[in-house]
Order: sequence, then C-alpha cells, then structure tokens
Amino acid sequence: MAKKDQLRQIRENTIINEVSKIQEKSLELAIKNCILKLQKTYPTLEFCLEQRLFLYELVSFLETHFQSLEFSYHMKTSSMKPDGGILYLVNKSNERYPILISEKKNQGTNDQRKLEGKKKQAKGNAIERLGKNVIGFRTFLANESIFPFVCFGDGCDFSDDSSILDRVSTIAEFGKINTIYVHNEAENRFRRGSFFFRETHWTVDEMSTICFEIAEKSIFYYFSKYGKSNFL
Repeated sequence: MAKKDQLRQIRENTIINEVSKIQEKSLELAIKNCILKLQKTYPTLEFCLEQRLFLYELVSFLETHFQSLEFSYHMKTSSMKPDGGILYLVNKSNERYPILISEKKNQGTNDQRKLEGKKKQAKGNAIERLGKNVIGFRTFLANESIFPFVCFGDGCDFSDDSSILDRVSTIAEFGKINTIYVHNEAENRFRRGSFFFRETHWTVDEMSTICFEIAEKSIFYYFSKYGKSNFL
C-alpha cells in the first residue's frame, strides 16, 4: 500500500473510532437516564448493570437449564461486551434477569468522502460484528420467551437506499426495522429483538425512551412468569 494511502486509511480509521466513542457515550447516558426513570417508577425493585457477560458464565447458565445438552467454550477470558451493557432485574434471592441489552453502531464514511471529493469506498462490517453478539445473547435467553435486545445504528451506510439494511433485517430475523420487539413470536421460533437504524444520529432522549419501554415490558414479563412478589 502506498504511503499516502496508508495515511488516508489511518486518518479515516481515527475518525471512525472517534465517532464510535462519542456514540457509545451517548448510549451510556441514555442507559443512565433509563435506569433513573426505572428507579423512580419502580422504587421497590432492584436493578443491576453489568458491562459484559463471560462465555463461561453463559455456558454455566445453559448447563443448569438444559442439562441434557452439551455446551462448550475455549477461553475463560472470552466475553460479550455490549456497548450499553446488560441491565438486570434482581429478585429477592439475588437472582438476575436480563431486561435490557443495548448496542450502538455507527457505520459509513462515504458522506464525508464525498465532501472531500473522494471516491466511494466499500461499506463497513460493523453489522457482521454485531451478529456475533446477537447470537450469543439469544442463546443466553433461550429459556425465556423474550429477547430484550436493542441496537441503535446510524451513519450513511444506513440510509433508506442502502443494501446494508437488509443485513440488519437478516439479523433481526426479518422483523421490521425501527420497531420494538420484546416478546418472542410463533411459539418462540422468532426471537427478533429491536433494531433502530437510520442515517441521522439517535439522540439521547430517543434512545432513553426506547430503552425504558423495552425494560418495562421485560419487567412485566418476569412478573407474569415468576410472580411479582418474588421481586418486590
């Protein structure tokens, strides 16, 4: 690769990384706002936010609930770390139930390249990386009838005329984009999750509102399945 091409790539990667950091911070603030609202709305409930889920924890959980099946992992240090963390509802026995798993993705530099008079380049692969976590967290909730996962994506790669949106639709099990799906459908055959993607940035308030609705629906689900008295 020519030196000037290397410098351009370094610069563009730096821009992408800086944008990603800003976007992750906005999701972090949205999650904090969501938790504050949950605590105000449900002052007798206990919540816990974790930044990652280790694969050995996931496998241990699966072995407990599906004892007739075999599970494996390779490295004890391997984990899934969603951008917004994993928010749990905690019952009286200190058992944790996921009510919100959140991600934030920004993808696309061709709008900036156009302003700079540069040619378009291939679209990024942030969505492919997202797919790994979705598979893992769907498995984590295999014994439940909800999938309280949400991903907010923005950037020019997610414009209305972009084929990248079909990659998102595939991960979403062909559910509608920009729609909240918490409860599984068709006897748990479809565990879609919620995928909010568009070209313009998602605001903190928008993300907070969506996250609160997903978390609240999840709380009601656990109340119905395990009994409200086990949490209050």
